[in-house]
Amino acid sequence: MLYSDEFIASLKTNPVQGAIEVCRMARGQLIDGGKEWEDSEYAVLTEAYALILELIETNLLPIKVDSFNFVGNMAQDCLNISKYLNVIEEKCIAEASLLHLNSYRSRFKASLGSSFCYEFSQGDIERIQNLINEIRDQITATTKFEENHKQRLLKRLERLQAEVHKKVSDLDRFWGLIGDAGVVFGKFGNDAKPIVDRIREIAEIVWRTQARSEELPSGTTLPMLENKKHDKNSAENC
Repeated sequence: MLYSDEFIASLKTNPVQGAIEVCRMARGQLIDGGKEWEDSEYAVLTEAYALILELIETNLLPIKVDSFNFVGNMAQDCLNISKYLNVIEEKCIAEASLLHLNSYRSRFKASLGSSFCYEFSQGDIERIQNLINEIRDQITATTKFEENHKQRLLKRLERLQAEVHKKVSDLDRFWGLIGDAGVVFGKFGNDAKPIVDRIREIAEIVWRTQARSEELPSGTTLPMLENKKHDKNSAENC
């Protein structure tokens, strides 16, 4: 097997860059550039094709490329897979470039574009990244969401994850995710609780960072969370 279990597991964290690596690793195993296909090359290309298909079908990879009919003929399949992997790599490079651009701009904006920025602790950054990975796993595994809705959420997570830095100029992307949590909970109720709970934890981290930066009194509660608690207590007292 070309791809180890550790490598496959790592694809969850950065599926776009991981898919590029999948394609390049497969290409690196080709003996003479596809002039005459060998059984070993057929096995490598088939493994790469299967892995890319699963990344797309499980919504980890936020791009769409039409698959082809795998016929079991070495010459035909190898040629088709080789072309397919080239297209995948090109699209992933373009997507990765956009993510890098947004990441750089977010970082530089915090340093240059404004005299004020929000600053996360290293522990907060690591926890947010872990929570985003867990949310991605939950969204990928669920059968409740429509495909388009699932894709929108996964793209938002991917862009948010690329822009999580120690210093950020604004928290708009985070609060946009909070809005998504409300929509998800409104549509799916308790079925969405694992996702909503993780987004809620991100919201609490972001709020602590914002409250500290804005010099609010220590222990100030996130208003929307406080209101929900108050409403619950009011209902119990009625």
